[in-house]
Amino acid sequence: MSGKPIIGFLGLGHMGLPMAINLHRAGYRLKAFDVVPAALEAAAAAGIETVVTGTEAASDVDVVLTMFPTGQHVLDAYRDYLLGAAKTDTLFLECSTIDVAQAREAAQLAVAAGHRSADAPVSGGVVGAEAGTLTFMLGADEADLAQINPVLEIMGKRVVHCGGHGAGQAAKVCNNMLLGISMLGAAEAFVLGERLGLEHQALFDVISSASGQCWAVTTNCPVPGPVPSSPANREYQPGFAAALMAKDLGLASSALEQTQTDAQLGSLAAALYRKFSDEGNAGTDFSGVINAIRDGSL
Repeated sequence: MSGKPIIGFLGLGHMGLPMAINLHRAGYRLKAFDVVPAALEAAAAAGIETVVTGTEAASDVDVVLTMFPTGQHVLDAYRDYLLGAAKTDTLFLECSTIDVAQAREAAQLAVAAGHRSADAPVSGGVVGAEAGTLTFMLGADEADLAQINPVLEIMGKRVVHCGGHGAGQAAKVCNNMLLGISMLGAAEAFVLGERLGLEHQALFDVISSASGQCWAVTTNCPVPGPVPSSPANREYQPGFAAALMAKDLGLASSALEQTQTDAQLGSLAAALYRKFSDEGNAGTDFSGVINAIRDGSL
């Protein structure tokens, strides 16, 4: 293939839109689609070519990139219109966070239909999507890396090839299980610090340069002040919504059960985030869990 591939980009939400914008700015031609009219309007306002159906987005392109809420959305779209609309040997690049088994099923469907497939879930949140500094966890055949990596490297600072189909999702579910656990720990540490009379900045200065250092503190600090770009400084607007963390930890719980892995902290984190999300906080950044810890509602 000469020149940049044409990309059908489906899913222009909080993460998808800035990812699409970065590709557009890098000179890629996109055919973008979302079921939400406001998302299409935002993409068009950014100068991105939009189309009126998912079928059109998948037609006459080299890559079909999907950023959907759930694995069932992915499988339904593949079966109902995407695979049939795409020309033979299209690369299906699935960047949603979904169940490992569903990712492998999606890959099987794509290959059976005469296409190629890769799963490449992301980490880095909206800030990373906007800055083009995401990390992609890639599950793909070695032969496809030369086409995949240049596309992902526009949207992220690191692409880690984790193995074959489904390996990217496996890495993502492990990563986000740890992230959920660490954010709960960070929130508990700051609440304890408050009650012991510590200023937020003082505790941050210690943790960020000591053995408790973690992304949940240094980048997504759950209290306002120390990290100006963290959601805590904008009233916990996501960012990465609590509902999505609850979903991802649900995927982790399913994986724990399927593999008969006894992971008590992962299971507890899943239960706590499910409760936090269900109690009116679904649209709050997941770092907002500190408020539930602070008031004893969690």
